[in-house]
Amino acid sequence: MKTTTHRAKYVSLFLLFAFSLCDFAWAQKSSLTITTTGLDEGVKIVVNMPQGSRLVPYDTLMPNDKGNVKVEVEAEEPVFLALTLTLPQTPMVHVIMLPKEKATMKMGYDKSNNYLRINEVKGSPNMELYRQYNNLMDDARTDQRLQGGIPTIMESLIRKNSSVLMSAFLVTYFESAFEQYAPLYKEVRDALIGHYPNNEFVQHVNQKVSTAVIAGMEAPDIVLADRDGKDRKLSDLRGKVVLIDFWASWCRPCRMENPNVVQAYQKYHDKGFEIFSVSLDNNRDAWLKAIDDDHLVWPNHVSDLRGWSSAGGKLYGISSIPATVLVGRDGTILARNLRGAELEQKLKEIFGE
Repeated sequence: MKTTTHRAKYVSLFLLFAFSLCDFAWAQKSSLTITTTGLDEGVKIVVNMPQGSRLVPYDTLMPNDKGNVKVEVEAEEPVFLALTLTLPQTPMVHVIMLPKEKATMKMGYDKSNNYLRINEVKGSPNMELYRQYNNLMDDARTDQRLQGGIPTIMESLIRKNSSVLMSAFLVTYFESAFEQYAPLYKEVRDALIGHYPNNEFVQHVNQKVSTAVIAGMEAPDIVLADRDGKDRKLSDLRGKVVLIDFWASWCRPCRMENPNVVQAYQKYHDKGFEIFSVSLDNNRDAWLKAIDDDHLVWPNHVSDLRGWSSAGGKLYGISSIPATVLVGRDGTILARNLRGAELEQKLKEIFGE
């Protein structure tokens, strides 16, 4: 795992979740005093602000004879910045400044590796968290043991600092493995949404969590008409263990699986197990006939008769059937696509014999 890849990845993520300068309400001054080392004479620090999909220079600072520069902004909301150097293939450091915050940072430039390492931070929890990430990536460059452990270290670091706004930025390190790290996203979202509801990064994390349909997340509610035209809600079954079964009368694998579903219902229904069947049929008569023919005796059969355009199917991202989602008593998704022996084993774990 190369740290250069991570740096490039974060540049793109920063641009992806950037916000416009026009969103600022200019009111309260914040400052970050940076002491630099390792810069050749004449090299300046460029303070960039995101504007649309681009980074736009906000200020260019020349370190004084002590290597110091001071970044100042005025805003009523947290400000995201990107610090670069007036060098080819410049390295980048990301900054969050809170309103009225006065912070200091020591930063050294490693010319041989073209890396800006943050050595010390005072007065900013956000930049202290970023310092730890920054140092981890720098250390992993020369320590083979660290390279393989970066995901575990990052996860631990973010969990310990989930209430720090920088976590909403750093958690996107796991963007390509969201399903695996969805609980981490949720932890960050829950810790930050009340304090920073309008922040771009927090909104992104919230959107990822709110639309997730994977184990560990809350099952989205389904409201569709049953065979009598009456609306049935998945949420009405809260307190039960529920198997959401996506199927259709025309689906041969679904029909072959139905005896297993019936067997599970007969065995565990009295212990609190329910089935919520969502049909992807277009033909009402064929749907109802299949329910009777396969002895699907539970009452929660719903369909909008829109086939693959089914609202329920779209909500859960169903692209093939049969498909199942097992939901716990608290409405949390326990597993997806359990069938046959796998479903039986999971229900045995939940209910016992």
